[in-house]
Amino acid sequence: MNTARSGRPALTRPDGTPLRVLVVDDDPDLAEVLSGALRYEGWQIRTAGDGASAVAAARELLPDAVVLDVMLPDTDGFAVLRALHTVKSDVCVLFLTARDAVEDRIKGITAGGDDYVTKPFSLEEVVARLRGLLRRAGMARQLDEGPRLTVGDLVMDEDAREVTRGGELIDLSPTEFELLRFLMRNPRRVLSKAQILDRVWSYDFGGRAHVVELYISYLRKKVDAGREPMIHTVRGAGYVIKPVTP
Repeated sequence: MNTARSGRPALTRPDGTPLRVLVVDDDPDLAEVLSGALRYEGWQIRTAGDGASAVAAARELLPDAVVLDVMLPDTDGFAVLRALHTVKSDVCVLFLTARDAVEDRIKGITAGGDDYVTKPFSLEEVVARLRGLLRRAGMARQLDEGPRLTVGDLVMDEDAREVTRGGELIDLSPTEFELLRFLMRNPRRVLSKAQILDRVWSYDFGGRAHVVELYISYLRKKVDAGREPMIHTVRGAGYVIKPVTP
């Protein structure tokens, strides 16, 4: 089983890269402690001490989740949340609040927050809440979930021989499946026609480039149809699959 340094099963983004979390709190000591606990999960962390710097950091990081204090020196967390949603509409938000009033909880959830914890809180609780939010939102996967390949929102279950994109099932022929599997096992890596022929068809390269071109076109019609393209041609080099940049 793949685990984070914390000993829990490791969570990553669907494409296998580290989850990105922004911690926003005007207490530098608390922000440092929180950041340390989240880095221990193997995640990429940024911090901000006020609303303006939080929005600026979010534009650079494009976080998957934000741990957001309600009370900030220049504004409140609810205003920051509205600004964050213009940067990344699907970001998960966990509010931190020193107030336990029901109206504050309702205001946070109504504003678009996903969950909240009340100060004082345990680091374990914050980590557990974040892990739950990210899993439910489909923004994270556990590395021991089985024989799955994931590139962005494209998922291949090698045992079931099923492929989905954005949760929608894609019907592939056996050869299309093998070609896509080779691409997905090498995300962001340019694969030459010779490499593809050798791995998928076991052919020596020589006059059969049209076979690769033909099946790449088949895949594009099924994987990329009506969506942002993931399969790209690199002129004179080959083909590459990569997640769509948000």
